[in-house]
Amino acid sequence: MMRAKVFPASSFAFKSDAVAPDKSISHRCAMFALLAEGESRVENFLRAEDTLNTLKIVGHLGAEIQDDGKIITIRSNGIKETSEILDCGNSGTGMRLFCGLLSSAEGHFVLTGDEYLKRRPMKRVTQPLRSIGAKLDGRNNGDLAPLSIRGAALKAFDYISPIASAQVKSAMMLAALRSDGVCTFHEPELSRDHTERMLRGMGARVEINGLETKIWPLDKPLKPLNIRVPADPSSAFFFAVAAAIVPGASTVIEGVTLNPTRIEAFKVLERMGADIRYTITDERYEPIGTISIKSAPLHAVTVEENIAWLIDELPALSIAMACAEGKSIIKNAEELRVKESDRIKTVVDNLNLCGIVTEEYPDGYAVVGGELKSAKVNSYGDHRIAMSFLIAGLKCGMEVEDIECINTSFPNFFDLLQICTQVEK
Repeated sequence: MMRAKVFPASSFAFKSDAVAPDKSISHRCAMFALLAEGESRVENFLRAEDTLNTLKIVGHLGAEIQDDGKIITIRSNGIKETSEILDCGNSGTGMRLFCGLLSSAEGHFVLTGDEYLKRRPMKRVTQPLRSIGAKLDGRNNGDLAPLSIRGAALKAFDYISPIASAQVKSAMMLAALRSDGVCTFHEPELSRDHTERMLRGMGARVEINGLETKIWPLDKPLKPLNIRVPADPSSAFFFAVAAAIVPGASTVIEGVTLNPTRIEAFKVLERMGADIRYTITDERYEPIGTISIKSAPLHAVTVEENIAWLIDELPALSIAMACAEGKSIIKNAEELRVKESDRIKTVVDNLNLCGIVTEEYPDGYAVVGGELKSAKVNSYGDHRIAMSFLIAGLKCGMEVEDIECINTSFPNFFDLLQICTQVEK
């Protein structure tokens, strides 16, 4: 098990266009190219374990893939049955979206993952897909991987989702593209909308009216992609927190998506007092631009709305809360319980080790700002927990165990962290 030790930073200022490319968009570029006619070109694809696993699966499903180190080209020949077991690694996004994509494909497919992914709930996608005719099964009555998928004819649907989840919505949208009629998906709160934006850009008919999304089945293949994947705001947010909590620090992150459903965590950090500015430079598939962050005294905040927009950033946001004046509260975030770890428990337990007073709730927690103390903490195999507490180390010093998981999403994280302070691995 690898560990890293981070030492406190006095101050830092850096400008970066090297933040990891967007993970969500990279997954979708590879998958959606399977539905296109012609050659899709993807620049700045995230070369991390999760997304490379998705790309490998796309190749197993019959696509011709070329990678010159800068641009990945994907030419689809239609989805083909394979004898390979399709390994999604650590990626819940990969597994859940492939369930929707493969549910109407001709053939039999098996999806698996690592020890952590095999523990995560899949019934949130397998159950609604089964209700429209998909033939999906797995352990615990289809809730746990490995999952077996036998392509079937799918019925049109009018589905009301009990949770706001971009993964559930995307899986159902992909199934809708090859259903027997117009489909409608309702969600209780607007979740991230990369799938809608990308599919419309590729020629699919998708209409959005508030919390309702209508999807028409395809009458011809999608247009191929020609896209540069922007920087990932979820990855950039670790360094936004770093700049906010270290006195005198600042950073500028270039080429990042400014999609409103992806920068909610930055908006919360602004509410806490951080100095953050946004500049849009491109608006083709996604609004893309620059985020500038400077340190400032932080105060407590309550987060209970738009949780689906910042669910991945809550561990890092919790570090900012630990450095803020007052008691911050996170509510309506029970989804944190079923991430790569139980992030409510792992955040609370690790903050307690750092001398921070917390309160744990079924759907969230409270953090009483105070003096962060150096500690030895465990990531529990969760990349966002590992990176969040390494960022905390810029304030007080920190030793984090089980850091290999960082490679699943942000392989050059340590390169940027090294700019801020001394790191031992």
